[in-house]
Amino acid sequence: MSISKLLTDEAVLAAIGERLQQHRIELELTQAELAEQAGVAKRTVERIEAGHSAQTQTLVRILRVLDLLPGIDRLLPPATPSPMELLKRRGKPRQRVASRRREDEPDTPWSWDDDR
Repeated sequence: MSISKLLTDEAVLAAIGERLQQHRIELELTQAELAEQAGVAKRTVERIEAGHSAQTQTLVRILRVLDLLPGIDRLLPPATPSPMELLKRRGKPRQRVASRRREDEPDTPWSWDDDR
């Protein structure tokens, strides 16, 4: 199954669990062996493979044992600003994002409504 943004969260978790299970089987590891090497409970491995959510740290531990951790770099490549953005900001990376002003908001200043 291909993972796309059209899938529900549950379907994505199920696909991830299925893929982790296949990698574990290819490495000829039992769920208990994977759990022991990752430092997590066997039930945790069972739940992840069944498509339930897990803590990020637990997923990192399992990916490390399955030798899939380098895939995180492909999953979340480092953000690099465009050359024009670097010029505009004089080489400094952005630190925060300004909130967007909704178009339906009036341009009147904010007040405590004490005038009522």
